[in-house]
Amino acid sequence: MFLRPLDPAADGAALHRIFGDPDCCTWLPDPAFADLDATITKLREWTTGFEATSWVICETPDGPALGRIALYNVGRDEDVWEAACMVTPAARGRNYAVRGLYAAIRDLFENTTARRVFADIDPDNHASIRTFEKLGFTREGVLRGEWQTHIGIRDSVIFGLLRTDSLTDIPNPPELITA
Repeated sequence: MFLRPLDPAADGAALHRIFGDPDCCTWLPDPAFADLDATITKLREWTTGFEATSWVICETPDGPALGRIALYNVGRDEDVWEAACMVTPAARGRNYAVRGLYAAIRDLFENTTARRVFADIDPDNHASIRTFEKLGFTREGVLRGEWQTHIGIRDSVIFGLLRTDSLTDIPNPPELITA
């Protein structure tokens, strides 16, 4: 397994399997993207400024994207980062999200001054909750009525990991390929 930098144009078609699928996008603020162009446009938007922390999961270095791992700074503090992940339905059940996040977060803590990584998860998104629990994130609380989404007003469950916390050691992490 590998993490390589996300290329919105090159990886767009593979990632549209996620971002064009209404079931995959249930817990996102917006509904699934109508077409490949919309997916590529959004991937460019999400990746701009975070090229060094936007990854795709693949089985070979040049293989198709099976998912996306993203770490991004939300702006209020340069040392506080948010984590996100999505895996194609066909690749689920192989711990790709856990393994990918582990490698990306470990790299972030080793190569930046980041002191905190958090995840903002819909309380009904049980798969994502399990992913962050496996990594050793602490459930910090619930923000009620936090998001206006395509499925209505939703709560957020916040999970956090500090640099000083123990990131659970995950076996078989992916190799990170840098640009």
